[in-house]
Amino acid sequence: MLHGSKRIISIQVRYYKPRRSLFLSSHVCSATFCSHRLKPIESDQSAEKNIVNLFEHILRQCSTIHQAKETHTQIIITRSDQYAFLAARLITVYAQFGFLAYAKMVFQGIPIEHKSNLLLWNSMLRASQSYGYFAESLRLYRKMRNVGIMPDGFTFPLLVRACASIGNLHMCKLVHGHVLVSGFQFHVHVANELIGMFGKLGFMDHARKVFDGMQFRSCISWNSLLSGFSKNYNLEGTINMFKWMELEGMEPNLVAWTSLLSAHARCGKCEDVLRLFREMRLKRNGATAEAVAVVLSVCADFYMSYEGIVIHGYVVTGGFQNYMFVNNSLICLYGKHGNMEDSNSLFRQMKAKNLITWNSLISSFAEAGLCDKAFEVFSQLEKSGDSMLQPNVITWTTVISGFSSKGRGNECLDMFRRMLYANVDPNSVTFASVLSACGELAVLDRGREIHGHSIRARLDNNILVGNGLINMYMKCGKLKEAQIIFNKLGDRDLVSWNSMIAGYGMHGFGEDCLLTFRQMVEVGQRPDEVTFVAVLSACSHAGLVTEGQQLFDQMVNMFSIQPLMEHYACMVDLLGRGGLLQEACDIVKNMPMEPNVCVWGALLNSCRMYKNTDLAEVAASKIFSLETRTVGSYMLLSNLYAACGSWQNSAKVRMLAKTKGLKKNPGQSWIEVQNKVHTFLAGNALQQPGLEEVYDVLGDLGLKMETGRYITDGNAELHEGLYNEDKLMVSANY
Repeated sequence: MLHGSKRIISIQVRYYKPRRSLFLSSHVCSATFCSHRLKPIESDQSAEKNIVNLFEHILRQCSTIHQAKETHTQIIITRSDQYAFLAARLITVYAQFGFLAYAKMVFQGIPIEHKSNLLLWNSMLRASQSYGYFAESLRLYRKMRNVGIMPDGFTFPLLVRACASIGNLHMCKLVHGHVLVSGFQFHVHVANELIGMFGKLGFMDHARKVFDGMQFRSCISWNSLLSGFSKNYNLEGTINMFKWMELEGMEPNLVAWTSLLSAHARCGKCEDVLRLFREMRLKRNGATAEAVAVVLSVCADFYMSYEGIVIHGYVVTGGFQNYMFVNNSLICLYGKHGNMEDSNSLFRQMKAKNLITWNSLISSFAEAGLCDKAFEVFSQLEKSGDSMLQPNVITWTTVISGFSSKGRGNECLDMFRRMLYANVDPNSVTFASVLSACGELAVLDRGREIHGHSIRARLDNNILVGNGLINMYMKCGKLKEAQIIFNKLGDRDLVSWNSMIAGYGMHGFGEDCLLTFRQMVEVGQRPDEVTFVAVLSACSHAGLVTEGQQLFDQMVNMFSIQPLMEHYACMVDLLGRGGLLQEACDIVKNMPMEPNVCVWGALLNSCRMYKNTDLAEVAASKIFSLETRTVGSYMLLSNLYAACGSWQNSAKVRMLAKTKGLKKNPGQSWIEVQNKVHTFLAGNALQQPGLEEVYDVLGDLGLKMETGRYITDGNAELHEGLYNEDKLMVSANY
């Protein structure tokens, strides 16, 4: 009942104990209502309805959590909390203010006999989902069904959305079955969510069946199906749906156009993306921020610098510069084009930055090869002190991959160790990058440790990790272990086969290399240019001349692969090593492009092996005319003269290299013993303490090899010649 005039209500609840108190403790709650003093409601139904409507109106007007709590206090005092309608509104209000725990307490405080109202359950389902508790939403649904409450057209969209977010196919099919049994398959909102769910999971045939069965389709129905085709890289399906939409008289809106752009972008149709973007702006008189971000990503990935600058101009004129994800795309655009100054400037100008913003800048520096700058930005992020902006797996992996790609394996491994200490779980890309670094450093023990980490992370069967393991074990000389990993891989891609072929070729197992190549072709895996470089190189080092010539013919005639410079270099090396110098010269003369240093170097090396000084001088002159800064060709020619006894010419070539300022990088090798790397550098025998004994043992081994005739007479002459050459070089220096 309502009594008295309007006034401010101040209610003392210090000693009041409501029959279902939720969280009120000893304090004074006050609320200002433009209403009458409230008393516990009586049996007058009209008064009850008025008081419920009043509280519902007040809850809608609450702008702070404090006001919501005060209103809740009044609801309890007046015993209005028995109404499910008010409880549902309270759950919604608490969820909106971020107090999900209070929302749960309201729901749990209602007796089971009053929980028959579906609105109450729907409110709790929606509140749980708003904070990403999708599994809890499904548990609530089970409880709801257990107490005999049937879902409606508002319940099913929430359930379908939860299933899509979790990605549990069994649960998705189960909820879909409930939809069919309950007869809601024709409900437009439920059907739209089903289309979105199946599209997200990649089951476009199911999504299309739901769409075809709809009696009425909204614009969201078409857009959901278009988005599903686009996300699943089905360009043909996206285009067909877009055209069908137009034929049905449903004018595609900006969302539909954005899905069409995304489908083309995902399939690498960069020119079509730019064309469609211009068409969209003309037909729809504008664009969405998402569409702009898609076009910017295309310009970044396909290195379209001018087009990217034009789109940046449209970002400014179209008012999209306040969208964070658009700015993130711009940072990536300039970073991938190597314009780090503009990329860094955009980053500094952004008032609000999320983790994607930081990752975009770090990725820009890493891809530009500026690993130290990437690490510097990473350190700034790490020291920011913001708990919401701490490096995630993408941040760590970007820096690790940057170090790995630049050959800085030790820094790569150090970052990986720090990542584990930071309790950040690596992903497949992380493992692939670290394994690549282990392979380049030939640190087998470290590689096996990474292998163990991948097993514990259940990623050892991932194709990226598997290929990284094959590459690492091959480069460390563990061919059997690489073969075991290869055999365990369920889905092998081209990289898997190429890694095995290159690994066998690297260690001189030409026959195994050819066998693996044949197996690759038999299973239907088409080889590429890299495959043939690896297998031709293996044939060259194994002396398989006939097989190499046959493979070269197959590459052109069977697989329609046009030979590149690397393939011609392999063929020249193959024929030259086999003593077919004239055939090697014919290859060089008939090449469709001008031979480079690698081709002439392969011919020069063959001339050294067979002491053909005339042809060697021709090859060397070609190399020297190319103004190469590599000293290897000079050394080859010098050694050839020395092997033929022409010490004066040998000394002249070396002096020529010295005059040009060319220096030969000293040969080096290393071995890891007890987690410590020991390096052996030519010309610096005592660079590490305690290695005198090692070189004594090497001296004994060399003596035994000579007495055992493991060194041929030709090589012995060469060693003697090099000794005499050193004396000539000393005299020349004076």
